[in-house]
Amino acid sequence: MTERKPPGVSFESWVDRQINEAAERGDFSRLPGFGKPIAGLENPYDEAWWIKQKMQREGVSMLPPALALRKEAEDVPAAVAAARTEAEVRRILTEVNEKIERAIRMPPEGPPLQLKPFDVEGTVRDWREDRRPA
Repeated sequence: MTERKPPGVSFESWVDRQINEAAERGDFSRLPGFGKPIAGLENPYDEAWWIKQKMQREGVSMLPPALALRKEAEDVPAAVAAARTEAEVRRILTEVNEKIERAIRMPPEGPPLQLKPFDVEGTVRDWREDRRPA
């Protein structure tokens, strides 16, 4: 807890004194990122920089629902390739297929969906073949 500003001392000199004391104690050298360049400093100023960083950290998308689903479907081949078990492959495909089928029945906002469900059995067969020893 910081001390209260004494009467008769300007805020500027009081704050400067606290900063100097903290620097002498080495408080700043223990902060994360000390001695490293500030990320994104070379980019032009963006008023919403903190919102974009938070959304990226949280995995939130600003895409319209149709485009977000297209993006998810686009990422399926990589997720399937990284899957360790057949059950995991089937889970990935089933989840995205349910979303696609729901979107086909009730189209979401945004551009046309232009997606069809994945062939689960065909994709599983291809996944197994990719795992076979050569």
